[in-house]
Amino acid sequence: MSTAQTTLPSLGFRGTLRFMWTQLTSMRTALMLLLLLAVAAVPGSLFPQRRAGADIVETWIEDNPTAGPIMDALGMFDVYSSPWFSAIYLLLMVSLVGCLWPRGRQHLKSLRQPPARTPRNLNRLPEYGQLVLEADGPTPDQALVDAEKILKKAGYRTELRDGSVGAERGYTREIGNILFHFGLLGVIVFMGLGGLYKYEGQKIIVEGEGFTNNLVSYDSFTPGTAFSEERLHPFAIQLEDFDVVFDRESETHFGQALDYTATMQVTPAPGAETYQDTIKVNDPLTIDGVRMFLVGNGYAPNITVTDGNGDVAYSGPVIAQIQDPNVNSSLVVLKVPDARPEQLGFVGLFLPTSYTGDDGVAISIDPDAYNPELILNSYYGDIGLDSGVPQNVYVLDTETMTELNSRNNDNGGITLGVGDTYELPDNMGTITFDSWDRYVGLDVHYDPSKWGVGFFATLALVALVISLYVRRRRAWVKASAKDGHTVIEYGLLARGETFGLRDENIKLRQTFDTTWPVIPPNTSEDS
Repeated sequence: MSTAQTTLPSLGFRGTLRFMWTQLTSMRTALMLLLLLAVAAVPGSLFPQRRAGADIVETWIEDNPTAGPIMDALGMFDVYSSPWFSAIYLLLMVSLVGCLWPRGRQHLKSLRQPPARTPRNLNRLPEYGQLVLEADGPTPDQALVDAEKILKKAGYRTELRDGSVGAERGYTREIGNILFHFGLLGVIVFMGLGGLYKYEGQKIIVEGEGFTNNLVSYDSFTPGTAFSEERLHPFAIQLEDFDVVFDRESETHFGQALDYTATMQVTPAPGAETYQDTIKVNDPLTIDGVRMFLVGNGYAPNITVTDGNGDVAYSGPVIAQIQDPNVNSSLVVLKVPDARPEQLGFVGLFLPTSYTGDDGVAISIDPDAYNPELILNSYYGDIGLDSGVPQNVYVLDTETMTELNSRNNDNGGITLGVGDTYELPDNMGTITFDSWDRYVGLDVHYDPSKWGVGFFATLALVALVISLYVRRRRAWVKASAKDGHTVIEYGLLARGETFGLRDENIKLRQTFDTTWPVIPPNTSEDS
């Protein structure tokens, strides 16, 4: 007994490429790539990214000497510009385009084709009806013309044939499906463009000070992967005034902030006319597509420090970091590296409305600045700025410094009202609380792709609604003469889901009954 051997045909080079293209452009592959892209983006939120802060990445690698270099080699600190993430992104776009193009051509071809041919036996369809017209009613040909008009009015695309009418509707369902995927592709493309060219940054501005849109002016800056400094719009702003409205009527929320208004002087371009504008919460200032949001505020006491040689070592505002939601106290950290013979540092609180109780502890009893005071501790020694290691401006490392003033030593703490000057112990200098201003924290955003993302996201949402609610339906109507009467037969077929098909049958039958003189059936149900 011989065993028959089956010889499989060889795909060849072109056949292999065609097979790979077919697999890549299948909807299943597109969905898998979309899920894979979402998974690939997860490390971007787990590991620090270089474009957001190279120093943070280097510190992470130093703290993790074993895993750090491995993660760096895998691109975990540059996820969105890594080769593997870009490969998934590009494959997803190619897959979506490959899915959309043949489907679009096929649907365009189906739009040009007439409705499906009329079945021989309509009574085999899921929904079927028959009715007999009175003898003086329309002829079969006239009835088919009437049926065609009725179906057209119901939204069907019709074709009048010999002895029947073919009709079909719901073509917009596939159009909605195609537009949904087209909108998804547009969102992906514009999000990619945004990742290349957008930027965002943060800036704190004190009343009377300004901000010019260049890299050195930002407190922190996160660029896109293809960002260049030439893309920064050359505008300038200045904080003229910052006004806070507090609740002075409610007993339960007395002193709570109700409204914030930052009044800005805006110069949109070099040599352009300056104008005034405002920034409020959820009401950003927009200049040439750059949006500035008000995200924080607080007090900035103006302090002057002279060193042990009598020279002014520091003079200007100090940003006080808010410590409680009601702005009743703010942390003040002042580093004076230029002081001589020793560097100086100060840590303490700014109290807008200071009140000292019976226990001798000062607190603020109102967020508005009715009685502002500075409560400080002072230190001298090496601040650590000369080491070149980046430091947090709101943290003073006192491990290598010597305490001058605090409530725990004989010199006591420093308490300053507006205009007060305190002489530091051991001839280390003086500190003066000159005045106070308010500051605002701004989030600066520029994303040239946001309008494209918004448009295509809206398109995808509308298309999804269309594809979910539009139903594909086919209908046929036959008319024939029998015993001097016109006999009408009709049937309905659903392409896809069948719910609602019975209701359409009833609605169509009611229209037929009101259009033609129908002989009532002998039984309770229509045969």
